[in-house]
Amino acid sequence: MKDDLSYNGYQERGDFVPNIKPISDLRNYTDVLKEVSIGSPVYLTRNGRGEFAIVNIKEFDELRAMFNLWTALDKGEKSAKKKGGYLQMKLRLN
Repeated sequence: MKDDLSYNGYQERGDFVPNIKPISDLRNYTDVLKEVSIGSPVYLTRNGRGEFAIVNIKEFDELRAMFNLWTALDKGEKSAKKKGGYLQMKLRLN
């Protein structure tokens, strides 16, 4: 059994278990970085509280793209509501 917080019985079934480490573990940063992969970030704590997350760069780029898409969709939805939008135009035609 591993001696860090990333292991418990859930991993045996393939469930997501966060890999949580104290920031002091970065003294051996290469070991910490080896544990980072797509879908498996490493969460770092300071004084027992979440402080940072280390994610794979490809996953980070995907997350940023999704955030930008959701931001644009939200902006469009707010604009459509303000200006009457597609739904109101469709209702007027019926």
